[in-house]
Amino acid sequence: MNKFIIGIDVGATNTKIGLIKAWSYKVIYRTVFGTRNYIRRKNILIKTLTSKIESLLQENHLFKNQILAIGLGLPGPIDCHKGIVHFLPNIPGWKEVPIKRILEQRLKIPVFVDNDVNLITLAEWRLGAGSGIRNLLCITLGTGVGGGLILDNKLYRGAHFLAGEIGHMPINETGPLCNCGGFACLERYVGNKYILSAAGKIFKKNNLTLEKLSLLSEKGNNQAIKIWQDVGRRIGVALSGAVNLLNLERIIIGGGVSLAGKPLWLAIRKTVQQRAMPNQARQVKIVRSKLGLDAGILGAAVLTRERF
Repeated sequence: MNKFIIGIDVGATNTKIGLIKAWSYKVIYRTVFGTRNYIRRKNILIKTLTSKIESLLQENHLFKNQILAIGLGLPGPIDCHKGIVHFLPNIPGWKEVPIKRILEQRLKIPVFVDNDVNLITLAEWRLGAGSGIRNLLCITLGTGVGGGLILDNKLYRGAHFLAGEIGHMPINETGPLCNCGGFACLERYVGNKYILSAAGKIFKKNNLTLEKLSLLSEKGNNQAIKIWQDVGRRIGVALSGAVNLLNLERIIIGGGVSLAGKPLWLAIRKTVQQRAMPNQARQVKIVRSKLGLDAGILGAAVLTRERF
């Protein structure tokens, strides 16, 4: 009997669900829905996840005993052993939610839970841009800024499974308040809504998108180029600290903001070369993610496979 894994990647903007062949990591079914409709509506989001999974099984003519497990990634600090969501900085209304227990009771399928970027990191390490690398950092640039670490060929979660939060690394002594409760965090400067807010003030427009801002940059608009250079410089400052601390071999960058183009990437790489210590800077390679929108659901499958 063929076995499958259901991978779920809950983001602050969209939630992606995929059906994956357990032994080949082939994605054979995908669906996506907006997460913003469920802000402060935790119970309805959980109910929606349950119904989407049940619909997936029906549409693909599968029985529950054909599902090896469900892998679930969420954008915040997670107790991956107990399956508890401590809170989600960009999806209000979640606090100490035993999501593993809730879904297992409702669906009667094993559920494994972790931070979303930990899962993306697993996927890129096993199947993508980090294949064969022993020490790497993977970051995603979107509504939030997440990070995952592979150290000595193993996903590093920290003493209480909370490591990797590079988006909440302070990059100034003082600065704007962040959704995590801190201030002057990297995410507060380079999360997509903050980029667009700053750009809207410069261009005096409230309908800008990341794609439009990138297009302006590609066409040589100096203001747009400077915005992306500033974003890249701030990301580079945070990455320089990580490079010095961890002596990384590779940094993998994904997410919607990473699609901005040359001004962003040149500024990131230039800043790391200027700000990190020379030996560490020479030894690290900064690359794009390879798995794109499937990274989160594939990472959920990798997590599940490693638990069996």
